Amino acid sequence: MQSIVECFKKVSRDCFKFIRSQETSKEKFKNKEKMVKSFLIPISFWIAERTKKSKPYLIGLAGGQGTGKTTISSILKIILTKYFKLNVFKISIDDLYKTRKDRIKLSKKIHPLLMTRGVPGTHDINFIFDFLKKTKSKRFYHQRLPKFNKAIDDRLKRKSWYLVKKVPDIIIFEGWCVGARAEKDVTLKKSINSLERIEDKNLKWRKYVNAQLQTKYKKLFSKLDCLLFLKAGNFKLLQSWRLKQEALLKLNSKNKANSKVMSKKEVLTFMQTYQRVTQNMFKFAPKYSSIVLNLNRNHQIKSIKYN
Repeated sequence: MQSIVECFKKVSRDCFKFIRSQETSKEKFKNKEKMVKSFLIPISFWIAERTKKSKPYLIGLAGGQGTGKTTISSILKIILTKYFKLNVFKISIDDLYKTRKDRIKLSKKIHPLLMTRGVPGTHDINFIFDFLKKTKSKRFYHQRLPKFNKAIDDRLKRKSWYLVKKVPDIIIFEGWCVGARAEKDVTLKKSINSLERIEDKNLKWRKYVNAQLQTKYKKLFSKLDCLLFLKAGNFKLLQSWRLKQEALLKLNSKNKANSKVMSKKEVLTFMQTYQRVTQNMFKFAPKYSSIVLNLNRNHQIKSIKYN
């Protein structure tokens, strides 16, 4: 307990400073001291202990849209860097989205719904495979990894990409579908929303996404040393959180004219593309995740289960 108190003293100022940067005048974080002290510091101790055995230690952090993956992964990075003196590199699977140009090609070749970023198959995960391979070699050179800008729905220019100068002790790989598993072909047949029913009548889109999970994504997720899963109550809750996220994106978007920020209707349609994989993760991810963080309606961690 003493070491947790000591850690909290050392990291709380930086953690709270980051939290304030994520707040708006209407949306304030509640119980932030409890979140850091009771949940995220103990998780950091758990991670630091395991990091000694593997370098880089690859953490998957998953959760539906709007569950707070960016906030939680950023705070974990602050604690692991400041208190444990570990070199942490954090990247989102969202940064690996294919360019608009590549998604246009994919949508023409396979299915129109693949123009919409999000589902497995719309990322270029070769970037992360290549990066992980290089971290295991004796001679590691500077490595650049892409950054994606959702406000313009495209990848940023190379000069704005992440630059990793040395092999990290820890890689935090966060994303809504990180660690997701394919479902059985038989369950694909039943449409779960109007988007699937109207725009994917022949099942081509959902079969393609599922095949991606069965192959390339399965291979990638098998490299995770641990998986942290942020579990929300239900999909409806995720929809309300995601709408708030989009409102914040709109507020922060500098170039309003070229902005690809979505309306409420567009957000709800967009989330239907995520629904199948997300609901599958609600059901199965708690069983195979290393740590499950249960969230309440107000976005707060209410309990944690270590598996």
